[in-house]
Amino acid sequence: MTDKKVVPFNPLDKRHLGESVGQAMLRQPVVSMKNLDRFSGAGIYAIYYKGDFPAYEMIAERNRRGTFSAPIYVGKAVPKGARKGGSLESAPGSVLYSRLMQHKRSIEEARNLDIADFDCRFLIVDDIWIPLGESLLIAKFDPLWNKLIDGFGNHDPGKGRHAGLRPRWDVLHPGREWAERCKTRDETAEQIVGEARDYLRNNPPPLDINMITT
Repeated sequence: MTDKKVVPFNPLDKRHLGESVGQAMLRQPVVSMKNLDRFSGAGIYAIYYKGDFPAYEMIAERNRRGTFSAPIYVGKAVPKGARKGGSLESAPGSVLYSRLMQHKRSIEEARNLDIADFDCRFLIVDDIWIPLGESLLIAKFDPLWNKLIDGFGNHDPGKGRHAGLRPRWDVLHPGREWAERCKTRDETAEQIVGEARDYLRNNPPPLDINMITT
């Protein structure tokens, strides 16, 4: 009989480093997106929904418990030039705050969402760890707006560049002017609502944040 191979624990393994960053973010206080004060830095964030939109009943129910265990979207904001190998000493400015403000505007422009129903957590992180933390959180939570209803984080592609299909997020939440200039999709909002409910039944969010942070 051969001995079972045991892989030694490596605290510097990329997954363990990502978990460390992700768990640190989940320990941050929850802040209303309606009243977010300006701050500096780059990092990762999670957005939580607690309203009554029909597709998000399971998410909202989890977050109304007060533990905010079910993010609807997870993202990151990196300093300008980071993707091109910018200086490790470059100042990030307020890129994370600016990113959250972009999301706030998208929600406010949607005709069937209320910014008062949205909260967020965020963590200022050294540039090198930002992608790891974001990837870990998306893998753990399978956030609906990351995995199924794409387009929330999209920007206006610019004049003359609206030949692509309208993002699914904008089909479900119409209101962003630039998105309404894009080509109409075949899917209806009702179809996407049905898909979202099926997705959440098959990928139920955790009942308690302690299921993730411990």
